[in-house]
Amino acid sequence: MTKPNPYWFFEKWGIKEQPPINSILDRLDELENRIKLLEDANVEQTNALYECWNSLDARIDILTAEKFENFNLGDK
Repeated sequence: MTKPNPYWFFEKWGIKEQPPINSILDRLDELENRIKLLEDANVEQTNALYECWNSLDARIDILTAEKFENFNLGDK
């Protein structure tokens, strides 16, 4: 028993089928490029979040220092 040709449709109508490995490799290259762009964007966003966090943390420190400068804990 022989297996039927999976490309019978292409042969019937004279369509030249591109070997699947070429399209898979092209798609793989495209996806790798998209991943690289997303990784770069992720690094940029992470850096921006760290900058915001540090700025907010510094502002909180300043505000708490000002508030507790005049706070008396019962000293003489």
